[in-house]
Amino acid sequence: MAVTTPADPAGPDAPATGQRSGATPPASARRRAGGGARHWRWPAVVPFFAFMAVCFGLPACTLAYNAFTVVDPATGADHYSLENVHRSLSGAYATGLAGSVELSLLSAVLATVLGTVIGQALLSSRNGALRKAAVSASGVFANFSGAPLAFAFIATLGTTGTVTRLLHLKSTGFSLYTFTGLVLAYLYFMVPLMVVTVLPALDGVRTQWREAAASCGATKAQFWRHVGLPVLMPSLLGGAVLMFGTAFASHATAAVMTGSSVPLITIQIANALSGNVLVGQENLALAMSLNMVVIALLVMAVQIPLQRRSNRWLG
Repeated sequence: MAVTTPADPAGPDAPATGQRSGATPPASARRRAGGGARHWRWPAVVPFFAFMAVCFGLPACTLAYNAFTVVDPATGADHYSLENVHRSLSGAYATGLAGSVELSLLSAVLATVLGTVIGQALLSSRNGALRKAAVSASGVFANFSGAPLAFAFIATLGTTGTVTRLLHLKSTGFSLYTFTGLVLAYLYFMVPLMVVTVLPALDGVRTQWREAAASCGATKAQFWRHVGLPVLMPSLLGGAVLMFGTAFASHATAAVMTGSSVPLITIQIANALSGNVLVGQENLALAMSLNMVVIALLVMAVQIPLQRRSNRWLG
């Protein structure tokens, strides 16, 4: 009897022997597919880079160019020189730059400590409604700065302010229009900003770490000293750097509250831009602005690695 074999169900388009229809394609095919996807994906970011070039690159290049340009008062001709940069780093302008750095450092340290303590207290609270209300209020207060904040502090803690009269602060020698008053005003919006910034990092400290430390006999203080703070340190340092940058760039609050009584680089730049300079020093404000840009770039260079390390630990 003849033996018939079943017809081969595989057509001409069927995969070769030993290959399944659901098998993973070769690595070369995957690389070609991924390369094609990337090739069609990069044009989507062209508008973003164009926006950055026009709105940030062009002003930055113009700033750097004019900062090294000096105008001859006699002929009106321009020539390249380091005179503007030298003047911006000497005399009263150096004092203003040092004052801004000192104010920013002190405000950043205080805001980092207070914001971290308040953030941990909010996470430890069992009252969910209180925690949500405090977080929402922190988001609002973090954006309340500038001239409105200065007027609010003047009405509250100024020479004839409500709190000043009720607590007789004038007899103690307290004055809002000083370096200390500026620190208090800056902390009003920097502490809530630090709370919003540090809350995700504090929430990333896993409960299992605390339980493991407790099972080994460690107290809460020992846990925070040997586990919690070392893990949170990149986030805390990154938050401190962010607070420094925020305080360093603030202008309206100090300008309304103290004017020129407290030497700050931002106020000196505003005075120079308004024409309060000698003839031939028109670009001095741009040189001072260039100094601020350099410090801001240094701040970013410190913050970005700290943020990446924090995400690696707490992500």
